[in-house]
Formats: sequence, C-alpha cells, structure tokens
Amino acid sequence: MIAITTDPIDYSSAYRYLQTGEAGAIDFFFGIVRNKTSEQAVDRLEYEAYDNMAIKEMQKIADEACRRWNVLNYVIVHRKGTLLIGEIAVLIGVATPHRADAFDACRYIIDTIKQTVPIWKKEVFKNGEVWVNAHP
Repeated sequence: MIAITTDPIDYSSAYRYLQTGEAGAIDFFFGIVRNKTSEQAVDRLEYEAYDNMAIKEMQKIADEACRRWNVLNYVIVHRKGTLLIGEIAVLIGVATPHRADAFDACRYIIDTIKQTVPIWKKEVFKNGEVWVNAHP
C-alpha cells in the first residue's frame, strides 16, 4: 500500500495491513515532526508533493526493496499539508519472514524516498521559514 494523504496517518491500520502468517518480523519507521532544527524552535512543517509522480517513484522504491529482500508486504504513507509538532509525517512498514530483511528494506525505503521522491518540506519558525530536502 502506497499513499499520500492530508489526513493523520493511522499506524494501527498499517499494522493490520502488514500482518500475515508468514511474517516473523514487521519493522516500522515513523518520521515525526520535531520541535527544533539546528537549535531553532520549529513551529510547524508544511509538506507539498507532486502526488502522481511521488506515488510512482515510491512504487519503484518498493519494487526494488521487494527485489532485494524477501518483503511479504509493505506500507508507505506520506502526509502533506501543515503538520504540527509530534505528528507523523511519514510511515514506512515492512513485513518479512526474518528481522534482518525487515530492517534493511525499511531503511532502504525511507533513505531512498528522502533522496528521490518529489515531496518538499518547509520548516516554519517563529522568525522565518526555510525549504529543506528539495530535490532537483
């Protein structure tokens, strides 16, 4: 399952989706909005995405993870819009027969998303804002 949403991310649904009798491991990564960056207090984050292209790119990443590791099921959900401190910005979930594959596939997915997927993040501070992680 791959999605971009403006709604809060439901990690319980993601867990239920990943569950299978063959899975001995389920690994999750939650990207959470933190309260400061480089010693500057963060007020909120604002995400924008080119939805169709982002979903296609995330599918390529998921396909590659399935090719490299024994992935039984996966979930990739990224939020866009305005997010407050403590909210989930991105959830990656991977179910595999063994833990090593789950950890490796999950890390690969989030690291590659950060490098290649057209999703942009703006950090908003009390005294300004800055776009970060912009992809060409």
